Amino acid sequence: MKLAFCGFRHPHIYALYTDALAHPRLEIVAACEEDASTRAALQDHAQITITHDNLSTMLAEIDCDAVAIGDYYAKRGPVILQALAADKHVIVDKPVCTSLAELDAIAHQLTTRKRKLGCMLDLRDLPQAIGLRNLIRSGLIGEIHAINFGGQHPLMLGSRAAWYFEPGKHGGTINDIAIHAVDAIPWITGLDIAEIHAARTWNAFAPDYPHFHDAAQLMLSLANGCGVLGDVSYFMPNSMGYTLPLYWRMTFWGRSGVVETAITWDHMMVALDGEEQPRHEPLPAGNPGGYLQAFLDDVAGKPAGDRLHTQLILDRARVALQIQAAASSEGKGKPLS
Repeated sequence: MKLAFCGFRHPHIYALYTDALAHPRLEIVAACEEDASTRAALQDHAQITITHDNLSTMLAEIDCDAVAIGDYYAKRGPVILQALAADKHVIVDKPVCTSLAELDAIAHQLTTRKRKLGCMLDLRDLPQAIGLRNLIRSGLIGEIHAINFGGQHPLMLGSRAAWYFEPGKHGGTINDIAIHAVDAIPWITGLDIAEIHAARTWNAFAPDYPHFHDAAQLMLSLANGCGVLGDVSYFMPNSMGYTLPLYWRMTFWGRSGVVETAITWDHMMVALDGEEQPRHEPLPAGNPGGYLQAFLDDVAGKPAGDRLHTQLILDRARVALQIQAAASSEGKGKPLS
């Protein structure tokens, strides 16, 4: 497969570029960056060579099968639609887009043109998520009744990409971060998200950018009634980055016990009813680059089981956008009398 890249304004795309370079079934044939300052910053990059400064020109000049997209969030929808109009498959960093209308248009074009969509929902590829899935699907802690997750990030105001704080470019903290939980929790438990009970976003840490809601919390339930509480705020101490044991910490409460881990842990904590002390379980092997292999398999017409594929990615994106919309709706947050 010949793969061209468009947009390097979020660093996640570098991981996709590295994974693509290493994959024997992929050849990177071009790279486009339309933002002049980002092009300048990439001039001395060890791996990435920018070949174009205009997506339309690249699509006209370069023979490619798929386009990988990593531009700022609100630009992704239009870029995806432009690539699909050129009959290319698309793989994108999360989130896919920032509005339900864009998602509808993308879904329509994917169906009409018989193209495939991949997404960097790579939380499910980590050993911690795979370990949780293995334990929970084994029935070790029984039916799941409650889930807590913390996906807080450091805000890093001043070093984080400036477009985050520019009106109209980010599209919402729930859509940005919680999409990983929206994908991973059903994959781990086998239970779909059934209902949105509450969602809230607000400005807390960045008062100079009041339009940027750096705080985000949500309450959901799964198909069996299991309650889900999550916080994906930009509240992590900047000086500690992504190293705290609270980073993507996930706790699953079952009828027979509790299992917990975080992506900075080297184990899973298991506390079973009938045992006097919690115990640590080792992590299984991870599946690095699993999201990319799933995309290639989908394009080849052989998506496997509940691995990522076009329709699943669209479904996950829709849920995340619906939760984001619920956080923005009127008529809630009334003061108590």
